[in-house]
Amino acid sequence: MIALIQRVKRASVSVDNTIVGKIDQGLLVLLGIEREDNIEKMVKLATKVINYRVFSDEDGKMNLNLTQVGGQLLVVSQFTLAADTGKGLRPSFSSAATPEQADRLYLAFVEYCRQQGVMTQTGQFGADMQVELVNDGPVTFNLQV
Repeated sequence: MIALIQRVKRASVSVDNTIVGKIDQGLLVLLGIEREDNIEKMVKLATKVINYRVFSDEDGKMNLNLTQVGGQLLVVSQFTLAADTGKGLRPSFSSAATPEQADRLYLAFVEYCRQQGVMTQTGQFGADMQVELVNDGPVTFNLQV
């Protein structure tokens, strides 16, 4: 399971020119789910995302996590993160989860984050989405479990 996280001042995701999810300060999470992923990996990754210290403290050091700054999450499914790009000029998606498995784990990830008290918005699973963001820093990390 892969989460490409970006610290944002604001972010939104639209489907058919309609905003379906929008946050202010927080993290945009592009979530990729692979065939071998399960609930245990989802919990581990969601916990890491929520607790990852990417926000600046009073000394300007990245010492604060999402909950410490009252940040929000925008979680967008992104199956292309599961691509194998090691050979040739076209990505292979053989390691990506099936749509049914990915949707189940995506929804579980979102629900878990909400249960932890984090205001969490989403994109629309499987839709053609347009994501807009103001990356703060820029600060971007690739987290995998």
